[in-house]
Amino acid sequence: MKKINVMLVDDSAVVRQVVGDILSQDPAIEVIGTASDPLFALERMKQRWPDVILLDVEMPRMDGITFLKKLMVEHPTPVVICSSLTEKGAETSMQALSAGAVGIVAKAKLGIKQHLQDIGAELTHAVKSAALANVKRLARRAEPAHKVEPKLSADAVLSFSHRPLAQTTDKVVALGASTGGTQALEAVLTALPRVCPGIVVVQHMPEKFTTAFADRLDKLCALEVKEAVHGDRVLPGRVLVAPGGRHMLLKRSGALYYVDVIDGPLVNRHRPSVDVLFRSVANAAGKNAFGVIMTGMGDDGARGLKEMREAGSLTLAQDEETCVVYGMPKEAIKLGAADRSIALSDIPAAIMNYGAGR
Repeated sequence: MKKINVMLVDDSAVVRQVVGDILSQDPAIEVIGTASDPLFALERMKQRWPDVILLDVEMPRMDGITFLKKLMVEHPTPVVICSSLTEKGAETSMQALSAGAVGIVAKAKLGIKQHLQDIGAELTHAVKSAALANVKRLARRAEPAHKVEPKLSADAVLSFSHRPLAQTTDKVVALGASTGGTQALEAVLTALPRVCPGIVVVQHMPEKFTTAFADRLDKLCALEVKEAVHGDRVLPGRVLVAPGGRHMLLKRSGALYYVDVIDGPLVNRHRPSVDVLFRSVANAAGKNAFGVIMTGMGDDGARGLKEMREAGSLTLAQDEETCVVYGMPKEAIKLGAADRSIALSDIPAAIMNYGAGR
């Protein structure tokens, strides 16, 4: 089996050593080189080009964003950003995702060695996801040796024995995405007018980074976009983004929808989990909901989308042609969870037609 060749670019010798050791433990990954800045990296990459680059954003001589933009023009390559867990780091990471990065891994400022060891599974997962990415599509849009926690289902967070009987005509749109999802969600949400059903979103992203993501979308969209807080109402023209590190559930009080933002275990190795959101939507909204599962690696959301369909919701999956990683939609199709597949460019019209009752 061909290994995933990885280049590490970070000005911290500790980060290069620890991350290199972690990734090298996985039999599917080979670290072919490390560099303290992009200029050194470019010289090394001339000899052997990597499948994935793990890239710091704050470095001497050339910053990570400049390097990333250069790569996307000259030699599109999957890049995972390794960014500090700070407000500045989150804002920079949004720039990196817009420039074509396929994922983010957050690193702490203090206790960096222990922190990196703690997120070893996340690092290897990010590299494997990136290796599957169709990075040229992004450019145009411009198992580990250490212990892995068991893969939990949405049962670990919530279960329902019945569905609410109260009637409501309010409609809810639920979107779930992972790798490539930040760009895909931007394409969908910026194409929607202010008058559309309330939207709830799970995008796999580290804690603190979803605030910057929602703020960026709010500036770009006609819709109001915000990171969800406990008790937020789901309203027409509003998009609620699940905060990183927390699960988001749709609830109903009479005819009104709102969200719960809760702690809980990782579900499908994610928090927030698309399955958790979709299952809650199935139970709170049923036939008054519309679910779309979008680009991403793995199967998070597939079972939840099936529950939505069984509850009478309209369900769609982003098609393979327009996905950066055709993983989550593929699993949903295999389960019979989606009514049909749809191109990314057609999702905004599908949402508007649904809102208009067509």
